[in-house]
Amino acid sequence: MTAMTKAAVEVTAPAAAVPYSVLDTVFFVVGGVAAVWLTSLLVQLSFQWGWAQVWFLFIFWALLAYLVLPRLHRILTRLYVPDYFIGRARTSDGLLGDPVNVALLGTEPQVHGVMRAAGWTLADDVTLASSRRIVSSTLLRRSYLQAPVSPLFLFGRQQDFAYQQEVDGTPGKRHHVRFWQCPAGWLLPGGLAVDWLAAGTYDRSVGLSLFTLQITHKIDENTDAERDHVVGAITGADPAAELRVIRDFSTGYHARNGGGDNIATDGDLPIIDLRQAAVGPAAEGPAAEGPAAAGPAAALCPQSDKAQRDRAPSDSRNRRPATTIVGAVFVAARAAAAALLAMSMVLFKDAHVDSLVQPVAGLAVTEAQAELAVTAATVVVLLFALAEILLAWFVFLGRNWARTVAMALSTAAICAQAVDVFHGGPDITLQSNLPGLTLDILLLLALSSKRSRDYALRPGKEPKRDSSRPGGRAPF
Repeated sequence: MTAMTKAAVEVTAPAAAVPYSVLDTVFFVVGGVAAVWLTSLLVQLSFQWGWAQVWFLFIFWALLAYLVLPRLHRILTRLYVPDYFIGRARTSDGLLGDPVNVALLGTEPQVHGVMRAAGWTLADDVTLASSRRIVSSTLLRRSYLQAPVSPLFLFGRQQDFAYQQEVDGTPGKRHHVRFWQCPAGWLLPGGLAVDWLAAGTYDRSVGLSLFTLQITHKIDENTDAERDHVVGAITGADPAAELRVIRDFSTGYHARNGGGDNIATDGDLPIIDLRQAAVGPAAEGPAAEGPAAAGPAAALCPQSDKAQRDRAPSDSRNRRPATTIVGAVFVAARAAAAALLAMSMVLFKDAHVDSLVQPVAGLAVTEAQAELAVTAATVVVLLFALAEILLAWFVFLGRNWARTVAMALSTAAICAQAVDVFHGGPDITLQSNLPGLTLDILLLLALSSKRSRDYALRPGKEPKRDSSRPGGRAPF
């Protein structure tokens, strides 16, 4: 390899990412295997549920679509999907997603300014509230101009922000485009420098993902038409924008995206130069406070446009993900279960003492010894509950050591139950140990996810804004 080729490889590599540790890899794989085991247990137990099998079908689909298949995809794609830029974004499950079909030069305010001037709306972040709203809006065919878009990943992180245009007054159909800021010093294949990459696609309907069976938007196959729509909207909004097209940037191809939808592209990559755009500085100054100054979208909804100007996208690693919150809740649930057990040992102490006094394998235990054992066990369980509450708090704060300890406890519990069952121990039943096993498996799946891991290993604080760098961000 020549020095020039080696330098090009180093420059075009994605943003630096912390490699998976051995422990993280073990937890990740154990979580996937345990999820498959849990699904098989539910299949076996479903035959005992009678009329409740209808509910089982829903539970089985939810586990399969949102836990088992995504984790299996994540494990497999780490083995065979390239971890460098190939002109495709990736889903959170590691599958190849939408094609990257637009590049831009300019600052972050200029990108926001021209998109607003073109009549596009900044999409909300994916939260519980926004997810609930987009579901209800889609089912009831109500307008939701700021409907969130699912996360796609490039340079090892999800999109910095996304814009959209609603069609027919429902988020079920919409134009949308995701934007990623390029790392400092990063070059496109061929040596060209750009500030932003974007992926524009058109949502035509709502359906099930072919690969995960999750409910998702289905995109139109002709991604080039959406690319041209985005480019036309930007250049039409700002005559100062310069357009250049790299023909055959990638080989034209037919493929599928992460949801299993057909996509086709000719491989051309338009590059839009916004560095002379007049809308960028106006978006920051006092003159932009009026609706007319921010473009047609603001004239229709000035309050929402002001909120858009106030939003400052940040590195996705610094946003507390839902998986971290869910993991913390599950750790707290484990603490609650321990507290309930301790309460039972206090309120029904005589019953616990009597169970110990009974001869076990020929060993006689006196009542005094039994009372001492129950008291000691109560103290231990209470201390465990307190420790779990503190652990849940530190998991919520994103402390990696807490996440590791929580996963280690769940892994130990899962493995202990698996060894017990496979060596002739009591079966897993709904009345006995299935709830606890399910809790440990869900906790392990949540905290071993990429999002939870990235959040736990994030920089210690939000990166400082740097106005000297395009996009106003500190280098990665």
